[in-house]
Amino acid sequence: MTQSDLLSARPVIQPGPDHPITITGNPKRIVVKAGGHTIADTRRALTLQEASYPAVYYIPRADADMGQLERSDHVTYCPYKGNCSYYSIPAGGERASNAVWSYENPHDAVAAIKDYLAFYPDRVDTIELAD
Repeated sequence: MTQSDLLSARPVIQPGPDHPITITGNPKRIVVKAGGHTIADTRRALTLQEASYPAVYYIPRADADMGQLERSDHVTYCPYKGNCSYYSIPAGGERASNAVWSYENPHDAVAAIKDYLAFYPDRVDTIELAD
């Protein structure tokens, strides 16, 4: 079986009443810092709220310094969102390994997060929100 066959055999689950997912625009300025560097700075973030999990801020790649990120080999799969790729932030040291994730080809239900990045709060120095 090819890798494509394996990926297509994975379940796709639509968000619904038992597992809702909402994506809304976030008007706040969000700045992410790691290793003493500003990694992202945006006023165009999205907030994804999934079931009872904490809200996650998704930042447009265009508002991130992609030169500060290094794609890792780590990948995961979410039946609600799809295949997930990860990035490390070398300036942040070992703590910042796989600190950033991205659904590069998300399922249709969450298509809005395509070309966006999310950051683990405990793997970066700060995620600042301001008006």
